Amino acid sequence: MLVRIEGGAYANLALPGELARSGLPPRERRLATELVYGTTRMRRACDWLVGRHLRSQVLDPAVCSALRLGAYQLAFTRVPPHAAVSSSVGLAPERARGLVNAVLRRVAGDLPPTWPDRATELSYPDWVVAKLEADLGPERAGAALAAMNRPIAPVVRADGYVQDRASRWVAELVGAQPGERVADLCAAPGGKATALAGPGGAEGPALVVACDLRPRRARLLARNARRLGRDRLAVVVADGRHPPVAGATLDRVLVDAPCSGLGSLARRPDARWRVRPDDVDRLVGLQRQLLLGAAGLVRPGGVLAYSVCTLTRAETVEVDEWLASCRPDLVPLDPPGEPWAPWGRGGLLLPQATGTDGMYLLRLRRRGSPG
Repeated sequence: MLVRIEGGAYANLALPGELARSGLPPRERRLATELVYGTTRMRRACDWLVGRHLRSQVLDPAVCSALRLGAYQLAFTRVPPHAAVSSSVGLAPERARGLVNAVLRRVAGDLPPTWPDRATELSYPDWVVAKLEADLGPERAGAALAAMNRPIAPVVRADGYVQDRASRWVAELVGAQPGERVADLCAAPGGKATALAGPGGAEGPALVVACDLRPRRARLLARNARRLGRDRLAVVVADGRHPPVAGATLDRVLVDAPCSGLGSLARRPDARWRVRPDDVDRLVGLQRQLLLGAAGLVRPGGVLAYSVCTLTRAETVEVDEWLASCRPDLVPLDPPGEPWAPWGRGGLLLPQATGTDGMYLLRLRRRGSPG
């Protein structure tokens, strides 16, 4: 798995299939998940631990992965050193086992390390640490980055869907009422949309239009809706910037927008190595377009909700400041209470608050009364 991830595979997508085919018992699956996710998260720290004892930094992926795996176990787990070294040597190509053995024994003898800087110790790109420190302040940023190096326990909803608690809270805070007409414009794989279309009162659940631009993801969303029995959820392949819904007709619209994901790095261990500084600015443009498309769907008196699983000011309060200037008819609702913290006109959920994804939520009501 580590070699596959180095070659471009997404850990959170590829690992479940490998585990399902592995025949491993549950305890071993949990250990394998921790080793894959942990080694991927702490890649920079592991490379620094190993690199001090290498003459050449050019290694093929299999040797590099074995060294990282061993270094991760030695520095960040309670696996006994002899077991960490021997198991990693056994996974290395035969021609490189002597090298892996010698290097990992030196790593074990140098612990605990004196880290060269904060970004290496926390194992993030320099720009991520600098960005979050500038936007959140050093103390909150450091705590958030440390929290995203710890695994998040999965939460299973009453209907069997596995979802991070922060995402579940966003769906609840959208406040869809029985019988209302609701849209989720960036809906796949369907966690929030299926929650919005969940069991209702006497009028039945809300009617939810769930859009996604990519047909493959829309099919996944539709499968999840069928599995959960959400018969009032309509899946549409559509661009959320130009949604195929009549204007000013919906009671609530959720824009759970594509973002840099800098609040969800615990669940997506390889994402910190994929996102680039210019992605933030590029995504802000898309977020603005999605919000304009969504705002036109909300009836007078209806609610527009905007959420992103990131912590940058550019994608949160600055997007809201822009929206306030171009759509003054959208007035803010009270931000969510604890564990959310006030953040501009919305609320920010930090990863360290309750061990969830980091999330931003803004809720706005359109002025006027329903026609």
